[in-house]
Parts: sequence; C-alpha cells; structure tokens
Amino acid sequence: MAIQNSKRAIFLPLILAGVLMLGILAGNFLNRNHSSKYSLNPVIGKLNSMLDFIESEYVDSISKEEIVEKSIPQILKELDPHSQYIPAKELQSMTEPLEGNFEGIGIQFNIQDDTVIVVNTVQGGPSEKRGILSGDRIVKVNDTLIAGVKITNSKVMKKLRGKKGTRVNLKISRRNIKELLTFDIIREQIPILSVDASFMITNNIGYIKISKFSKTTHFEFRRATTQLKKLGMEKIILDIRGNGGGYLDAAVNLADEFLADKKLIVYTKGYSRPKTCYYATPRGFCHELEAAVLIDELSASASEILAGAIQDNDRGIVIGRRSFGKGLVQEPIQFSDGSELRLTIARYYTPTGRCIQKSYKKGTDEYYNDLDERLLRGELEKADSIKFADSLKFKTPDGRIVYGGGGIMPDIFVPLDTVGYTSYLNRVINKGIIYKFAFHYADGNRKKLSSIKDANELEKYLAKQNLLNEFTDFAEKNGVPKNPVAINKSALILTTQLKAYISRNIIDDKGFYPIILKIDNTVTKAVEVLKNN
Repeated sequence: MAIQNSKRAIFLPLILAGVLMLGILAGNFLNRNHSSKYSLNPVIGKLNSMLDFIESEYVDSISKEEIVEKSIPQILKELDPHSQYIPAKELQSMTEPLEGNFEGIGIQFNIQDDTVIVVNTVQGGPSEKRGILSGDRIVKVNDTLIAGVKITNSKVMKKLRGKKGTRVNLKISRRNIKELLTFDIIREQIPILSVDASFMITNNIGYIKISKFSKTTHFEFRRATTQLKKLGMEKIILDIRGNGGGYLDAAVNLADEFLADKKLIVYTKGYSRPKTCYYATPRGFCHELEAAVLIDELSASASEILAGAIQDNDRGIVIGRRSFGKGLVQEPIQFSDGSELRLTIARYYTPTGRCIQKSYKKGTDEYYNDLDERLLRGELEKADSIKFADSLKFKTPDGRIVYGGGGIMPDIFVPLDTVGYTSYLNRVINKGIIYKFAFHYADGNRKKLSSIKDANELEKYLAKQNLLNEFTDFAEKNGVPKNPVAINKSALILTTQLKAYISRNIIDDKGFYPIILKIDNTVTKAVEVLKNN
C-alpha cells in the first residue's frame, strides 16, 4: 500500500460515494462545527432512521454499534479494494510494522512441538541484556503455563508484549540445566527493521533487501549504504520483491537518494485532491551508484513508486517480473473510539504520466485473483504472454517504451524458476519440514554452530555435513517418504535451503540471505547486468 504519512484525527464524516458511510458514522463522529451541515442530508437521515428502527423493533436483541462495525467494510468494498476500516482493537498490530517499533521484551520465537522456543534475541534489547539465549524454552509467563497447552503465536505475543516500562516474569528451561531459570524483564521499545539484509555480493556490488516502507526505512537505508560504501560498493542491487508497500514518503525519500535535483519522482491526483508533485532534492546519497531494482508480482504500491521513478528517469535497470499494479493512495483518518479509516483519496502517477493501477471493475475477489490468473496464463514464465494496449504506451527521456495500466513491467524479465522443483520438494516445503529440520539441527548443534559468526564460514562448515541424508530421514519420519529420483533432482535447492535456514537460526537474516541468494536467478541476472554495465 501507499499511505500518506500525514495521519489526521477528525470527528466529522467524510464525503464518500453517495455519502453512504456518513449515515452510519454520523451519530458518533460529527464535528460540532459542521454538524448542522450534515444533519440536513436526507441520505444520512434515512440511514440513521433505519438503524434506530432496527435497534428498537427487530425480532431479536441487536446492537446498533455491532451492525455499524460489520457494515463499514462492506460499504468500503463497493469503493475500491484498498480503502479499509480498522477496528480499534486491531489498529495497533496493523500500525506497528509501519511505525518501525513495538513495545515488548525483544525476542524472535517459534513454536515447535507445542513449546515456545527463543530463536534469537534482539541485539541490545531487554531479553539479551538479561541473558536470554537462543534455544531457551519459555515454560511460564507471569506464572501462567504456556508449554504443552497448544498455545498460538498471537497468544504468546499478547503475553510478551506490553507497555514500555512494565515488567514480565519468565520461567525458562535451558538445555543441560535441570531447574527452571527465572528472568524478570522490563519491556522496552523494540525496533521493527524494514531493511532485512545488506551485504557485498561481489567486491564492488552491494545488495540491500527492503521488506516494507516504514517510518524508519530511509534511515535504515542510509545506514546500510554508508556501511557498504566503506566496503567498496560502486553498484547496488535494491531488492523490493515481495514488498507490499507502506508510506508514500518513505518511497519518495529512497528515490530521492538516486535522482538528480528537481527530477520528478511521482505525482498524485484525486477528485477532491489537486495534483501534487514530489521532486528529488540535491541531497541524494547514491547519485554515483549504478542501480538495479528487483521486483516481482508481490511488489506493490510504494515499491512501484520507487521502481517507476528509477525506470521513468532512466536512472537504473528494473529486473524481475511485472509488479502487482496498485496505484492508489490511502489517507488514514482516526475516529474518537480508536478505530481508523484508510480511505483512497488519490491515484499516483509515475514521472512519464503512467497510472499503474490495475482494474478493479469486476470486484475485489477478481482483483486479487489476478495473481492466480497470471500464473495460469503463463505470465510468470514467459514475458511475451503479457499484453499491453498501445494506448498505455509511454516513453522515457531516453526513448525507452514503458507501459501503464497494471503494474511496472521490468526492463529485463526473469521467469519464475521451476528447474529442480519436484512433487517431493513441494511436499516438504508445504508441510514446513525444511524449516522444522533446520531448527532442530541448529538447536541440537547450537554450541558448535554459534562459534561461527560469518555466513560464508558457516556455509562451508555445513557443506561438509551430511545434511541431505539427515533431512530425508527426518522428512520420512514426518510423513514424506523418500523419492530418490526427485531428491536427486531437487538436491541443489534442498541443500541450499537447509544451509540457509540453519544459518538463519544461528546468525539471523545476515546468515540467511548470502546463502539463499546463490540459487536466485533474478539476483544472478542483476549481478551479470551490473558487471557488464
């Protein structure tokens, strides 16, 4: 999504299509300065009267508030697929990833065999400070048993998260120690990073993976590029595949780092919103870097703003598969009960004037089923299966042809890699057996593996182990029989994923990406292109 990071708290209804939603909200959220304006509206009067009549005369006891809460999402569904109503109880969990932090104890955990196990602690966080270790089993939280009771991820987070400064007591089971260990931890503000990985992929090509566009993304990106430049980075691969977007200004700030002063980044325009242009400034930190931007069918909104700005200004090469096609901008409006409306208020346009929003005339379900249709049409495997109308053709300053109306089409298409994929591989992936084995292997060999701090060294060590045989034995015990032909065909993928996930359990994402990207065709193509200028 692309959200304008200018949240407004207002208590008057918004003029939506047909003022339908206003009638439902008017009773609770009218601004006193404007209430007379809306109280005379016949549509509002009709809806309010209907709600009052239902509440007083319906055959069963019913709550007007409950009807309102259930009706708002249905009304928004009639507008577009991205206007959204968020109830007060869900707002915090939906907002935290884009705010860049939450309040808690600072651990990454996993539930294995009905046991909550610490995978990693946040560096410098309260759990690390108190001595919590990877592999620790959390048995009790504030004297409430959470082991062996079929607890869920959401329930664990609810128990561990809490207001900054509050205390939580943990009873921990640690390998080779008989008695339970007790830890009193004071909750702190914990960062949620949007830059998942940054490292040198060759001696002069840096790689940065961005998972979302949050309030802290620009700062994280600056920090990462500063470090990589010190290591000799002259060219950069910016990976925004799978990035569903976030704040519009975060995407604008990143594009600004690459573009020359006064270059147009994006502009927005809506029925009641005038055209607003966003331009680059002289502050760009990456002007001298050759750039490749990686996108795929799950790159959306703010990701498409960044990719479109780079492509339309002939600033870099875009590589991968056609992006999602979300060109709508939402503005958040908070109501007095703590709920929030994210209303589409504008479309955004790339510098050449492209609107890349795909059609939603057939409804929300068809809109999201488009990704399945792309797969069935063969679009993920062959570029020539993608058809654009001539009316959607645009030209960049250098004369390159680009298209609007349904996502960003990359300059270089890289098909979905199906080499090595077998029914055996699909089964062990779908059943989560690869990750489960990786965790058990890391947990059982943690003392040895934790002494290796570098991803490349850890990969070399794991390459000497008999991982594939151990894994296929493990998979068979977990319901996937051995298939020697399929295993041999999928061996490279299996062994690479096993090493990468084991490394993630030991070194976090810094250990995962340098290994897994070695079988990533899109990254390989980007390195090839940048090496050849």
